[in-house]
Amino acid sequence: MSLVKTASPVAMLLFFVMGISLWGQASDPEKKPNILFIVSEDNGPEIGCYGAPVKTPHLDEMASQGTLFRNAYVPQAGCSQSRAAFLTGLYPHQNGQIGLATWNYGMYSGEIKNVVKTLSGAGYRTGIIGKLHINPKGAFPFDFKAIPSANFSRKDMAAYAENAAKFIKQSDEAFYLQVNYPDAHRPFITTVDKLPAKPLTGKDVDVIPYMGISHPELRQQTADYYNCMMRVDSYIGDLLQVLEASGKSKDTVVVYIGDHGADLLRGKRTSYEGGVKIPMIIRWPGIKGGQQRKELVTTLDLFPTFCEIAGVTIPKSLPGQSLKTIVYGGSPKWRKFLFTEFHVHSNHNPWPQRTVRGARYKLIYNPLAGAMNPGYAFTMGRKFFKTPEAELLEFASKQVQVAYKVMKQPPKYELYDLETDPFEFKNLAEDLAHAETLGRLKAELTSWQKRTGDALEDPAVAQKLFSMIRESGISKKKALDYKSFMQPQ
Repeated sequence: MSLVKTASPVAMLLFFVMGISLWGQASDPEKKPNILFIVSEDNGPEIGCYGAPVKTPHLDEMASQGTLFRNAYVPQAGCSQSRAAFLTGLYPHQNGQIGLATWNYGMYSGEIKNVVKTLSGAGYRTGIIGKLHINPKGAFPFDFKAIPSANFSRKDMAAYAENAAKFIKQSDEAFYLQVNYPDAHRPFITTVDKLPAKPLTGKDVDVIPYMGISHPELRQQTADYYNCMMRVDSYIGDLLQVLEASGKSKDTVVVYIGDHGADLLRGKRTSYEGGVKIPMIIRWPGIKGGQQRKELVTTLDLFPTFCEIAGVTIPKSLPGQSLKTIVYGGSPKWRKFLFTEFHVHSNHNPWPQRTVRGARYKLIYNPLAGAMNPGYAFTMGRKFFKTPEAELLEFASKQVQVAYKVMKQPPKYELYDLETDPFEFKNLAEDLAHAETLGRLKAELTSWQKRTGDALEDPAVAQKLFSMIRESGISKKKALDYKSFMQPQ
């Protein structure tokens, strides 16, 4: 497919703005590969190449040219928490960014190693387009910054590709460019820049299966979410055309992820698959495309991967592993268990959790079992849905209704068989037939907590954190001294 023939008007203009011939530059074997890191917001793997009923031709093409990861996860389903994790390569409980930066949560220290400082030290020119959303901002000394706001109103979306063109043209050395798009964050906006060309409505789709409630309002919200995904795919297409026009595409590793799952029921702000499972696609120059891998991978693996791309020694303190061997088609020794966590998003929804999943089963540990989960009321409340909770649940099966009760007032353990129950509707923790599996996953979780210095290994610490956040309230966004008892020693 010709990129020039299919380019949008924005991308066609950028071909000339950059003043660089599409065919005018050959790859330099002595130069380190560039890295283009694309992050869309609040979306799981609901794109065409993952089987979703939505048209995303540019991401689909990228997957056909690269490696698609079927089991990719973030450490915590929150914006600041996810971003700090992939830039530091550490779990939120290790780096301190356990809640939103806008609510004055932040890393334990600005001196923690991160991608930006490491690649800068390796001679890379670094840039960011879109929000950072981590505290302290000074810990990430990008050479180039543009559009620092969240831009949830989706103003001047052409500026993302325009700034990318400017940065790439100015970069004589190897570069790392992170481009953060606001779609599909709420508010869901049906069309921006006449995109998508043919918006979906609730009559065109059913709800995303993990919600389990096929109510008309939820179908419409699913359609609105899909419209965001089709639109961001168009913007990503413009960005990739800019890269192609620069002549540097053959020297650039392109990585695409969502920062966490969609802001829908049982998605964002939860530890369910809808919250922590994401799309991840890596296009690596010279490597055969169309590969799909099932390894359990996490965004914590990106920092080690970027280090290997740059020829930098991977810090031993990082819990992740480089993805290079997998992308190259190899079969490295790989993790059998993957871990995620939750602490707080805004102060409306503190709920400490830890999870572990293996090839088939997943365990969620709730240290504050029996208490009401504030996150449930926050999500089910009228802030996001006009329909009352009771009416929504009338559209659910008995099994799904039970699942929502579990979410509302969680037991100590939730155990799910992801092979037979991929949407986590049936808790098996009390089923004696699964006692051995439960015991094995509990042991794996405890071992991980010890290895990573997780203070929440002690349930009393979880209660202390929860109480501190609840007592702080939601009016002043007061900075809390959780670091004194949570920071790994």
